[in-house]
Amino acid sequence: MAIHAHKKGEESNDRLQQRFKKQVQKTGILKLLRERSSYKHPLTRRLQRMRALKREKYRAENKKKQFYSNM
Repeated sequence: MAIHAHKKGEESNDRLQQRFKKQVQKTGILKLLRERSSYKHPLTRRLQRMRALKREKYRAENKKKQFYSNM
């Protein structure tokens, strides 16, 4: 997957660079490369479950705060 940006008429180099940068961000290549740069061990089931429970707790608290503004 190659990304190309060619100068359009009297377009400045800065503008060309901005356009290229935007194209790269839209494709998500940099995000993918950063994720792949180091190996991440897969999570254990225990750790996954603990994180899920913590997430549920935070979501429940935030839902309460929605209805009670003085909390």
